[in-house]
Amino acid sequence: MTDSHEAPKTLLITLTGKDRPGVTSTMFATLATAGVEVLDIEQIVLRRRLVLGVLVTAPRDWKKLRDAVEKAAASVDMSVEVTRGTGDNRSRKEGRSHVTILGAPLKASAMAAMTGRIADSGANIDRIERMARYPVTAIELHVSGVGTDRLRGSLVQEAARQSIDVAVQPASLLRRGMRLIVMDVDSTLVQGEVIEMLAAHAGCEAEVARVTEMAMRGELDFEQSLRSRVALLEGVDAAALDRVHQGILLAPGARTMVRTLTRLGYRFAMVSGGFSQITDRIAEDLGFDFAHANELEIVDGRLTGRIIGDVVDRAGKAAALRRFAKAVGVSEEATIAIGDGANDLDMLNAAGLGIAYNAKPIVQEAANTAINVPYLDAIMYLLGISREEIEAADAAAGIVTPSPPV
Repeated sequence: MTDSHEAPKTLLITLTGKDRPGVTSTMFATLATAGVEVLDIEQIVLRRRLVLGVLVTAPRDWKKLRDAVEKAAASVDMSVEVTRGTGDNRSRKEGRSHVTILGAPLKASAMAAMTGRIADSGANIDRIERMARYPVTAIELHVSGVGTDRLRGSLVQEAARQSIDVAVQPASLLRRGMRLIVMDVDSTLVQGEVIEMLAAHAGCEAEVARVTEMAMRGELDFEQSLRSRVALLEGVDAAALDRVHQGILLAPGARTMVRTLTRLGYRFAMVSGGFSQITDRIAEDLGFDFAHANELEIVDGRLTGRIIGDVVDRAGKAAALRRFAKAVGVSEEATIAIGDGANDLDMLNAAGLGIAYNAKPIVQEAANTAINVPYLDAIMYLLGISREEIEAADAAAGIVTPSPPV
């Protein structure tokens, strides 16, 4: 530490050591005797190791305070460094973004690459928070100094190279407000495709699966492909719908996500190119506010191979999102859309936050945000909700969650 006749404007006090009760209170009791102002505080605990940083105004006799701080730190078996400087620790006002990085695993090499791209762009990382460590690792970075769109372009490309996921969103109050979440159903909210499950009862599952895959990749017109697939279901007993519904498995984390966000006042809607005879039951089970899907025609207890009314296609999904947002009383910017197929693209683009969830390549390339981990509740980390907060809310409601590995 270099002496100077002129007292510094600020002091940065950094304590490190084994976490124990009383460290923070001891330090602030010492600072109180000098009458300094607190400008900023950061504290983290990693594997019971405490790091506490405190930025304060510097008193005239800063060396006296330094000595007192060092004595206080020694009394609680902590190491301390006192650094003189000038100025506050304010982030830059322009270009403020939330960058959420997810990996399973999240390797140091990937973090090096991502933070390197942030530095290359001229942006600054103001704060880093862990959102989850199990079953995926999710880290949120508060970044300033570069426009969100420019930052997103660089980081999305790097994330693809590193085989991790990244979401880059502008920092705004919208993230904390009530929002509407509009979800695709097949291969998003639920595992698998309902039409393929029905096709199994008609003995044409392989053919339907082949056409479905081509449609989801954007290689076929969705309406034409759907009508041709439904035609193959002609004659299937309507009771098959009950059996298919009973065999449906939700995506891992789906109930957790819906339960947690509903507590926070979020509203939910599903928009599906599937069938209302199935989706309406799922919506009721999960407590969704809205549901919109195609209706299979049934005559004399059997499927006719036709659809009643217009097909819910790519444009229809986007229109439903706008209709539901208006009904709830929120702007399109306050909506979140989640989907995996080419027929979801208009809906994803219409939403304030469009998320390609385990999506086809054409969808991942077009969407602003892509999530490829097999846990639907990982989407909550993009909203600033940590795994610890989710588990604490569940525990308070008497819901037991599995313990992470040590």
